[in-house]
Amino acid sequence: MFIHIGDDQVIQSKDVIGIIDYNLVSSSTINEEMLEQLKQKKQVVVSDEPLTKAVVITSDKVYYSPLSVLTLRKRTSMISTISRLEDYSEWNEEEEE
Repeated sequence: MFIHIGDDQVIQSKDVIGIIDYNLVSSSTINEEMLEQLKQKKQVVVSDEPLTKAVVITSDKVYYSPLSVLTLRKRTSMISTISRLEDYSEWNEEEEE
């Protein structure tokens, strides 16, 4: 499944490692160092939007998102719910006959 993280960026949900509130990044030197190293390796995708609200960490890149952590969390939980739904398409066809 895929998650739209804003600014025309779509990523695979299975690749998401974590989602961090952007305001919390600067409160941790470890997070700042990690992001700085990834920027040097060109593994950070910065949003075109002027306001970054969340940092989405995937297995190969880090994305700055204009969407809030809460919004992204809701989107990932919707995907989780959808993926657990059973396919009743055959059952529905039998009911109609």
